[in-house]
Amino acid sequence: MTDRKAELAANLARVEERISAACAGAGRKREEVTLIVVTKTYPASDVRLLAELGVRHVAENRDQEAAPKAAECADLPLIWHFVGQLQTNKVRSVSSYVDVVQSVDRKRLVDALSRAAVGAARELGVLIQVALDVDSSDRGERGGVGPDGVERLAGSVAEAEGLRLDGLMTVAPLMGPYEGRPRAAFDRLMEISSRLRVAHPAANMVSAGMSSDLEEAVAAGATHVRVGTAVLGVRPRLR
Repeated sequence: MTDRKAELAANLARVEERISAACAGAGRKREEVTLIVVTKTYPASDVRLLAELGVRHVAENRDQEAAPKAAECADLPLIWHFVGQLQTNKVRSVSSYVDVVQSVDRKRLVDALSRAAVGAARELGVLIQVALDVDSSDRGERGGVGPDGVERLAGSVAEAEGLRLDGLMTVAPLMGPYEGRPRAAFDRLMEISSRLRVAHPAANMVSAGMSSDLEEAVAAGATHVRVGTAVLGVRPRLR
């Protein structure tokens, strides 16, 4: 085993222990929570090592980096998630390799994704990104639509050809009423998810929690956690 593979294996084991402990503390089964490893800024060689170590879900946030990386790893049995703010001019590229877009927050993006998915003869999973730093249907500081806009946007996704409404995603807000309160933010997301599933029962995916707050997300009921730094290490500063 190479030094890097051994490092990743040790990091994955520590994250696994954290998730398992959080599940036990919340009275949940471990298999209820899926780990997504966020591989942004790290090379395709790391993605290959992660796949060898059993990782099946990986996430990226910039098409310029993700597209060539996904192409280089196309032979691996991976599910690719896009978690960054997505511009419509990148939709065609992103739709060619991702399986789930977690950052959908406006109707224009829904329409663009639908056209791209149909053109590529693919079905894309979609999560609506919920902004918890705004109360209305406005976009949040880090992307996302406010809670009041979720129902309408969900309807647009459900009606769009080539798209599958899978659920909701959020990022713990850096401002507003939930600043510094990730558990409260994730509890709020679960409330919104419960309402969404009344009209869309299959939209039961809840993506929340990262390296610093995955325990709070699991306790609240998240089905997926997005962990980067705790697995891959501290990222180099982007110049």
